[in-house]
Amino acid sequence: MKALLLHEPNTWREMKIEEMAKPVAKKGEVVVKVEAASLNPVDYKTATNGNPSWVYPHILGLDVAGTIEEVGEGITEWKKGDRVVYHGDFNKKGGYAEYGVTTAHTISRIPDSITFVEAAALPTAGYTAYQALFRKLPMNAIDTILIHGGAGGVGGFGIQLAKAAGKTVISTASAHNHEYVKSLGADYVIDYREEDVKARVMEITNERGVDALLDTVSRDNATASLDLIAYNGHIAHIAGAPDYTKVKPFTKVISFHEVALNAIHHNHDEIAERDLAKMGDEFLQLVQEKKVSPLVERVISLSEVPQALAELSERHVKGKIVVDMNK
Repeated sequence: MKALLLHEPNTWREMKIEEMAKPVAKKGEVVVKVEAASLNPVDYKTATNGNPSWVYPHILGLDVAGTIEEVGEGITEWKKGDRVVYHGDFNKKGGYAEYGVTTAHTISRIPDSITFVEAAALPTAGYTAYQALFRKLPMNAIDTILIHGGAGGVGGFGIQLAKAAGKTVISTASAHNHEYVKSLGADYVIDYREEDVKARVMEITNERGVDALLDTVSRDNATASLDLIAYNGHIAHIAGAPDYTKVKPFTKVISFHEVALNAIHHNHDEIAERDLAKMGDEFLQLVQEKKVSPLVERVISLSEVPQALAELSERHVKGKIVVDMNK
């Protein structure tokens, strides 16, 4: 098969399409003919330093949509030709190739009304936002939520999910992305470069702070954001834990939630792994009902991935970039 190959750490900018052996389905696995795969920051981040679990040449790409090509032993619920999407394990070879392989109990069926490109945009960013909001935060007890980085993948999906759940959504973004972020459902957008974020949040919440906060930026940003959270509030973080000592005991009693989607693959907990498929099913239903947009901003060919990853590494790409394998 043809695949975009990484031959050693920190050479992802030089990746080229080459020939490689097609994967074979082991017991409990399926081989998927890749129709589309999306780009994520984790691609260039892990590729820069490498991973001790990888055998080179390695294939990046966690978010895959396509049709089942081969079904492994012991699988009865799937058959060749089924349209599926999955979030892959970054310890294993990914989806920037003609074929990918994954565990059958982590895949979701793509409804006919959703394209492969749309489905491929969802897993890493979408499921991360979904896990933060509906597996970590007590959404029934939350009225206001601040989502940092609203123009990005996780932030953009988070805004849509929170708005669909009926919450008041505040977000941060660069000034040129404000209209885009508002179009996703944000009630208020703060220019983190030019405005005093804390002052604006307190103004919006009548000096109370937000019930919940989703930080997609950094450990330092998460730490600074602790001042923005109301009594008995929550922070979910995906880019580094805040410094918990900044909140003194017996004051705001904030709850802290680590969100690390790919860690599901590493704990040998099949119940947790099956939740990937369940989150996928639930997310695809929201997309089918037009309650959430897949956020596809650009569709590229496989050969364009290195350049697009370079753009992604500059942290100013909005929405999702998706590879169409037929382009």
